[in-house]
Amino acid sequence: MRTGEPLPAVEDVLAALGTGLWHWDTATGLVTVDAVAARLLGLPAAQATLTEAQVRARLHPVDWNEITGVVRLAVAESTLAEVRIRIMDDHKHVVRVVRSRSKPSFDSVRRAYVLTGTLQEVTDPMPGTPAGRRAVTGDWRRSREAFLLDAGRALAEARSTQEVLRVAANLSMPGFSPDGLAVFGVEGAHLTIIGHHGHEPGADNPFYMPLDTDYPAAEVVRTGRAVYLSSPEQYKARYPLTWPLAQRFGRQSWAFLPLTASGRTMGAWLAAFAYPVAFTPDERSVLTTVARMLAQALSRAGTAESERALSEGLQRTMLPKLGAGIPGMSIAARYVPTGGGLQVGGDWYDVIPLPNGRFAMVIGDVQGHDVRAAGLMGQLRIALRAYSSEGHRPDAVLSRASRFLHGINEADPAELRFATCLYVEVDPVSGVLEVARAGHPDPVIRMADGTVLARPTAGGLPLGIDPDADYPTTRFVLESGETVLICTDGLIETGGHDLESGWQRLRALLEGHKGTQEELADALVQAVHGPSSHHTTGPLADRREDDIAMMLLSREGEGCGCGAESAPPPARRTMLTVAQAEPERVSVARQQLRELLHDWSSPDQVDSAVLLLSEVLTNVLVHTDTDALLLAEVTGGDDGRRIRIEVTDAGDDLPHVRRPGELASSGRGLVLIELLAHTWGVAPRGRGKSIWFELYETEETGAG
Repeated sequence: MRTGEPLPAVEDVLAALGTGLWHWDTATGLVTVDAVAARLLGLPAAQATLTEAQVRARLHPVDWNEITGVVRLAVAESTLAEVRIRIMDDHKHVVRVVRSRSKPSFDSVRRAYVLTGTLQEVTDPMPGTPAGRRAVTGDWRRSREAFLLDAGRALAEARSTQEVLRVAANLSMPGFSPDGLAVFGVEGAHLTIIGHHGHEPGADNPFYMPLDTDYPAAEVVRTGRAVYLSSPEQYKARYPLTWPLAQRFGRQSWAFLPLTASGRTMGAWLAAFAYPVAFTPDERSVLTTVARMLAQALSRAGTAESERALSEGLQRTMLPKLGAGIPGMSIAARYVPTGGGLQVGGDWYDVIPLPNGRFAMVIGDVQGHDVRAAGLMGQLRIALRAYSSEGHRPDAVLSRASRFLHGINEADPAELRFATCLYVEVDPVSGVLEVARAGHPDPVIRMADGTVLARPTAGGLPLGIDPDADYPTTRFVLESGETVLICTDGLIETGGHDLESGWQRLRALLEGHKGTQEELADALVQAVHGPSSHHTTGPLADRREDDIAMMLLSREGEGCGCGAESAPPPARRTMLTVAQAEPERVSVARQQLRELLHDWSSPDQVDSAVLLLSEVLTNVLVHTDTDALLLAEVTGGDDGRRIRIEVTDAGDDLPHVRRPGELASSGRGLVLIELLAHTWGVAPRGRGKSIWFELYETEETGAG
């Protein structure tokens, strides 16, 4: 070309250099090639528009997968995408190797990749020859490092042997992915298969081979050195006796690598390839690194599984089996360990037969989530069983248990621990529950119609703090169709909740549940944990922040979900004692009444009932020297629902209505009752009296 003459067209220059042009838009799935590019792909030498499937059919399958990875990497780093591609004929034989260079871009609107590049034939040794297989990508190092980072992260997240094997089976190595693998372990002097992937049906036959067998995996375990076999001929010549084991799978290349952890060869990893692989130094480096990560992951998984088996076995020995046979009642229980460590802790539950024909339900929580907490829990559980079997009352059982734990703490002052506990003695015939509480959350009652009441109970200090602590007993009746829930604080406070907000979360589930007792137990645990992230690997955080123990006791009847349905109970009721020394329990009574009337149609009537209750209870505390017993009962009939509130005391003076002056400090209670209640009265009780009033459910405010 002389100086001053115009430059030739780019297409002519590229054609003279044997370089073709192509354009690929992933949104349309079409690839446009010029005549040279078409010829290099093994097609007629003419410009054409091809589908991705037509192009993919001409490429080696491994190289097609590599192209997509290199394109994403080039877009992320704003660099050229360079790939070496093997072109296949109709018989799946490699006819040539070409090099593609392109500058890809990503269209965020269409969410598609757009590439325009060149295609040029290069001289490359055939795969499987000693010159080997060169890197498929132009930037082998970056592609390899990205793969190893992904593989390391995935293997690190695997928590069981099966998860490790699943991750290993899905690893896509840069340019040479195996389509079959096996992981061998060692049992005594024999080689076994821990897991495998990519073999034909029938490959699950038991595998138990002596380590002195002339087999590649056995040699790897004996020597700790890898074995690479690039061709069937090489395999057959080196291991003629065991060649039939590999021959039936039709592989072309094999890599056997040692699985070494903490300086000990714990097994071998087999990576088998359906095409010839020369195992260049780069490829061996990747395989060796993956084998090391796989060995560490298997070692961690094995240790974790052993710890889980130990902790689960320990926990099973410490938790009772809930047997059937309690007349008129049923029990469901759950224990869920915390998410870390040995998965053992100090939470426990127990069911104890008593000498008087009754039984006791016990639930507790020893401080801590470690082996010591689990050990103390076991000791405390045995002590509680012993004291209960001697026939002691609930308060005496907890007093002795507190003295027992305090003695253990005195023997080891450096490891002081306390425990909360709730002890419930149950009479299955009458439904009477006698509750003693040591720093533990109160029980919760779910009535037959779904109404949920937190049942305040008297209590004392946690066990182990004061050897002389008292534990007063609270008595109430579990009516037909009702269920009582007792649990540790892990069920309430998990997820950043406190006792109040945690109960509100559980209340909604308890009120709305329609299934069986066992389904309710499962639903309560699931509501606290959310997605079961502790069963899978991934970004979800494990929400098992604390141990959980819970028990559900249901008395047979309509609404209990325990399988024996009968007519619904005639009333929704609650009882509460307000002692002279406990005026703060007036607020507890008000809260109990609001919970009892949670679905009352008139909010004004609810406020009126709470106001009148406060007046009556306060009058007992101010004008008598006795305690007040509250009974609140909601009944329904053809004329609608009504609430009856009755407060009983042992005072002798009967109240009467009077008109207080403007400056009077008392005398307004009965005036308010007369104004707001539909009906009311005073009833003598021999020694003492009761004041009662009723409100009829209506949309209107005040008395009718």
